[in-house]
Amino acid sequence: MESKRHPAAVAIGASHIPSEATRERAEGFKNQGNEALKEHKLALAVEYYTTAIELYPTAIYHANRAAAHIKMESYGSALKDATEAISLDPAYIKAYYRRASANLPLGHLKDALRDYRTVVKMKPSSAEAKSKLKLCEQLIRQAAFADAIQSERNRPLSETIDVNSMVVDATYDGPHLPQTLTSEFMVQVLDHFKRGKLLHRKYVIQILVAIKTLFASLPSLLRIPLEKHENARITVCGDTHGIHTQRQFYDVCNIFEMNGLPSEKNPYLFNGDFVDRGSFSLEVVLTLFIMKLTFPRHVHLLRGNHESKNMNKIYGFEGEVKHKYDDVVMTLFSEVFNWLPLAACIEEKVVVVHGGLFHQDGVTLADIEKINRNREPPEAGLMSDLMWSDPQPFPGRGPSKRGIGLSFGPDITKAFLAHNNLVRSHEVKDEGYLVEHDEKCITVFSAPNYCDQMGNKGAFIHFYKDLKPKFKQFTAVEHPPIRPMAYAGNMGGLFGL
Repeated sequence: MESKRHPAAVAIGASHIPSEATRERAEGFKNQGNEALKEHKLALAVEYYTTAIELYPTAIYHANRAAAHIKMESYGSALKDATEAISLDPAYIKAYYRRASANLPLGHLKDALRDYRTVVKMKPSSAEAKSKLKLCEQLIRQAAFADAIQSERNRPLSETIDVNSMVVDATYDGPHLPQTLTSEFMVQVLDHFKRGKLLHRKYVIQILVAIKTLFASLPSLLRIPLEKHENARITVCGDTHGIHTQRQFYDVCNIFEMNGLPSEKNPYLFNGDFVDRGSFSLEVVLTLFIMKLTFPRHVHLLRGNHESKNMNKIYGFEGEVKHKYDDVVMTLFSEVFNWLPLAACIEEKVVVVHGGLFHQDGVTLADIEKINRNREPPEAGLMSDLMWSDPQPFPGRGPSKRGIGLSFGPDITKAFLAHNNLVRSHEVKDEGYLVEHDEKCITVFSAPNYCDQMGNKGAFIHFYKDLKPKFKQFTAVEHPPIRPMAYAGNMGGLFGL
């Protein structure tokens, strides 16, 4: 239950409290925001909360808007709202919880720990708060342990693991990994995953070791030519970490049914965020890795902000991998993710990135190509900007709503592209794509009905020789009734809104 008092009075002062009628209007907009949030209409919820705040800025309204921002992965905006809520009412427990929940995915573990401790102190009976505190403490210990192990280990696990000693037991009834990957094996794997079955652990490890070697041989910027024939094209797909549930695994299969499986004549570029937030991310990312190994020159994969240890711990991929396999497989995935390329350039004209552009002017494709990417994403720099930034409608650069990267305007896009196109992913769009910045910036999102909740369409883009984008929209397909987010922690609010 929410407090019946008006916490903003602490900061505003009694003489400046709005009239009762104004407060009632603000409360009405807050209630509409709560309903929109429950219906997963996140942008609309933010609008309602913003109107309520403009009428009467209370801790409750700011904390509720922080909850909406967290669900939108706008962690920077959530931090501002939660901090403002605390300044308005230092006793409002949900504000500390929301601030901790925004700091956690950003990797600000000590800041999150401090707020979770405050929440537990204020509400010692809350099992949810204690669970979050325990998770944060565990993440800090794991980070310290991983650093210690890495400093002692001279070579990465992928270079020392003994795959040959592993035995495929006779009870395994799935496809067997051939010496040379083929389209037939690719189809067998898809069918195996559709039936809810896993590949043998040995084969998964072999695939991860092979794909890491392949990625490590590539530059940070891929330069992708189109084939020479008249109808040559490439298909660009946005976030498939939208493949968060088994339903969205079926949505990926639906893309291939509509557009054909990858081949020499049907190349694909997948623009990051393959994992997290669901229960079948492992099947999705393994499918893409197998396709890349089968057609190394015609399947291209870029890194998104969810291909990182911290996001995988919080949003479910690590839990999923450890449930289905073990720590060894997860360590190998982390090594592979560190070698994923960061950007691509099609026909030297269309630049594809997961996030966006940079804090500084004058960045060239050659600068991107030379980025040392074999690491976890840093909090600042070219690599961070490529994975986290977002476009804004007005000129210039602004702070990132996510807390990492920046917001960049149409003038920044124009200066970087010099009259070329930019393709990005990173954000849910109702129609599956959005064209902005004087048609120089396209956001494409290939996960329909995101997380089984958002109701958005998915889309992918065809680029032919003229390099004019041609969009293909699609909706979610039917799937078995399996709960999404089975391995992810609850990133929502304490005790509801």
